Amino acid sequence: MTPTRGCWSTPLEFRRSWLGTVLGNVVLGYDSTVPVTVEDMVRATAAVTRGAKRAFVVADMPFGSYQSDVPTAIKNAARLMKEGGAQSVKLEGGMSMEKTISALVDAGMPVMGHVGFTPQSIHSFGGYRVQGRGENAERVIEDALAVERAGAYSVVLELMPSELSKEITERLTIPTIGIGAGPHCDGQIQVLHDMLGLDPTFRPRHAGHYGDFAEAITDAVRRYVDDVATGSSRGPGVALLASGLNLFGSGFVVCEQREHMRL
Repeated sequence: MTPTRGCWSTPLEFRRSWLGTVLGNVVLGYDSTVPVTVEDMVRATAAVTRGAKRAFVVADMPFGSYQSDVPTAIKNAARLMKEGGAQSVKLEGGMSMEKTISALVDAGMPVMGHVGFTPQSIHSFGGYRVQGRGENAERVIEDALAVERAGAYSVVLELMPSELSKEITERLTIPTIGIGAGPHCDGQIQVLHDMLGLDPTFRPRHAGHYGDFAEAITDAVRRYVDDVATGSSRGPGVALLASGLNLFGSGFVVCEQREHMRL
């Protein structure tokens, strides 16, 4: 199970694709998932569902789209399914979200839960911190039990000790999906950008090291820029001159126009 952000054609077909609000970090340039909007998620979900032929698509409900009241949560979840094409929604929180999860399920919307470290609460946690250590372990267990009790069909366990995720997995009857929670969950999920090493400044240990695509992409673009600058690469369109390269900051800037354009 791998979170995706757009319509990417590949011979691989995952059983499930999870459209995470982490797109705020890896695509939209935010420093957290908090600023992501329902409109952002609808657009990203629709892109993925157009490319996913067999995968079961799960869409994250963004911060502020479900916490205020049940009718708001139902309205926004319906948008992700109707306009985005998702087959399910995911929301963060345990005991505090039990009523909301139950109402969504009653409205015919499959729900995936999420407990432990919940990224939309990053400011409350004071950063990316492992949850469920010591006395807090029982709270995470109760959160997971509340998600199951509310009718969710599965639950994500994020950033917690492996012994805790093992206990939760053994106590629940619904599948657990782990991310940074050890090997004992029923399934695993990773952010595609982290797994492929697309951001050289952020490489969480739990993502493993399956590629260094940041270096490969940077090298390919730099060689293209050099070819344009030296005149060894001429296309039928606009003549361009290298002016900068920024793959992982505010955008993808390769070239600027010369004084004239040849159309």
